[in-house]
Amino acid sequence: MSTTPPVLAAELAQAWADIQRHHPELPDLAAPESLIGESSSACGAELSFERLLHEAVHGIAAARGVRDTSRAGRYHNRRFLAIAEEMGLDHSEEPHPSSGFSLVTLSPEAKRRYRPTIERLQRALKAHSAATATDTKRSFRGPAARHGSSGGGVRVKAVCDCGRNVRVVPSVLAQAPIVCGGCGKPFRIPEAVGAAR
Repeated sequence: MSTTPPVLAAELAQAWADIQRHHPELPDLAAPESLIGESSSACGAELSFERLLHEAVHGIAAARGVRDTSRAGRYHNRRFLAIAEEMGLDHSEEPHPSSGFSLVTLSPEAKRRYRPTIERLQRALKAHSAATATDTKRSFRGPAARHGSSGGGVRVKAVCDCGRNVRVVPSVLAQAPIVCGGCGKPFRIPEAVGAAR
């Protein structure tokens, strides 16, 4: 088994600590591993320093008792935006219809401030990607529970006979079939799901 995931978890924890130096009210990151393999269309699917800073905005909102999202965490409101601006994130002028102000990017100032942190994390992410590129269906990646979500675990694509697909945690699909409303057949995880990535 590769030692890369613990190294990546350590780098995530260090990057979080670097953010805390500039924003002391940011709570500790309880489980860096929860960000590895986690995907959220509202918060960003790709793990990066920008995504970590986005998550830190949610952390500060929680510490302040500010409700920064609605619609089950998908819509990022103007309270999220105000904290994001404090932390060096830029945004578009208009909110996205379904995710609000979730699409934030690093400002030039934040890129300068966190440059060494960003470079360290990018190296760790690159090593992690190389180590997990050989994952097979027998590889266990562990749960990736998100704050405020109802579930946890890495979601994979499941397909039915008519070609429709859904993202599902494999353990949920193993409990009972999920049936397609279009063709009436159960969704299944294709054998080559790891090879298709």
